[in-house]
Amino acid sequence: MSAKIGIIMGSKSDLHIMQDAADVLKELGVDYEITVVSAHRTPDRMFSYAKSAADRGLKVIIAGAGGAAHLPGMVASLTHLPVIGVPVKSSNSIDGWDSVLSILQMPNGIPVATVALNAAKNAGILAAQILSTADEYITQNLIKYKADLASKVEESARGMKDEGYPSEYDA
Repeated sequence: MSAKIGIIMGSKSDLHIMQDAADVLKELGVDYEITVVSAHRTPDRMFSYAKSAADRGLKVIIAGAGGAAHLPGMVASLTHLPVIGVPVKSSNSIDGWDSVLSILQMPNGIPVATVALNAAKNAGILAAQILSTADEYITQNLIKYKADLASKVEESARGMKDEGYPSEYDA
């Protein structure tokens, strides 16, 4: 296995959120690695992880963090790789807004793509989309994944009609 995407989180307590990124990457056939890297409690580990990521073959890093949520931005400051931040609503969070704003408000020159609160699945999909620009296998898996999403919506719409819910719209 040669991981192309790194998934990191500030604490193992974030795993229940970040697992969604791992699950969708597995579904899309994208190799990944996953570990805990805390910007505050293990800054040397964070520095080492970010600095070695490209040399280890990673192409994108997904970083989830709650509270002050410095991990995505600090990692982005240490690597040229794209970083996708996942704000996590943690136990010490102010309803998740502190995490969202910490990841969104990056200074010019240190961009971090940011997904919605607890939206690690979207981070996984976005990371796969970035890789798909140079990988036909991932491209085809994404096309199928999105077609499956559309089919589920169409199936739900038919099911509602079959259950007697009125609708003037029929595609």
